Amino acid sequence: MPGTTSANVIQASGLTKSYRKGALETPVLQGVSLTIARAEFVAIRGTSGCGKSTLLNILGLLDQPDSGGYLLDGVDFSQADDDARSSARNQRIGFVFQQFHLLDRASAVQNVMLPLLYAEDEPADGAARAARALLAVGLSHRMHHLPGELSGGEQQRVAIARSLINDPALILADEPTGNLDERNGAEVMEIFKRLHLAGRTIVLVTHDRALAGQADRVLLMQDGRVAVAGAA
Repeated sequence: MPGTTSANVIQASGLTKSYRKGALETPVLQGVSLTIARAEFVAIRGTSGCGKSTLLNILGLLDQPDSGGYLLDGVDFSQADDDARSSARNQRIGFVFQQFHLLDRASAVQNVMLPLLYAEDEPADGAARAARALLAVGLSHRMHHLPGELSGGEQQRVAIARSLINDPALILADEPTGNLDERNGAEVMEIFKRLHLAGRTIVLVTHDRALAGQADRVLLMQDGRVAVAGAA
């Protein structure tokens, strides 16, 4: 994995975020502070609307806070420009969402290779990387299948493989089992556990208490604040 400079992957202090529609302002994050150590598996749990997905978007450099500080691997991204955030997202972070976001007409291996199209220098070994990523999620035998030929669980495993293509140290997962049945959800969680044991930092957002309980540590969010930080 790429070299890093800080013992903590994530350091956030006093993050605030509001959304505005006309004259109406809705506060979503209200002073969130947290630290996540390297190779830690953390679940952020809370009910719908509590701010957990908004927090994950800021941690993943998909959005900026209105105020507060955010360091990723010791680098301050609180007010970084789009180019800096885009480059860091591509190289440092892997994303897994509830929706699989696969291209219907692209094979599994082609879908896994998509992040490489946005790299500053597209690597010559992209296909080999994608094949290794699919092997890591148990789908090497399905690499040339289209999404429509795969089950929901297999599609999410392709999405996880895609998150691994640039070998990020940090994986952010937003309700990754939300569209899966119990068996496929359990398989996806086992993959995250293996990635964690291999040394990656995992931050998983969920509303499910049992799912969150499989992490090293649970952060409970309520009304835009971290209400509880501790063991699951």
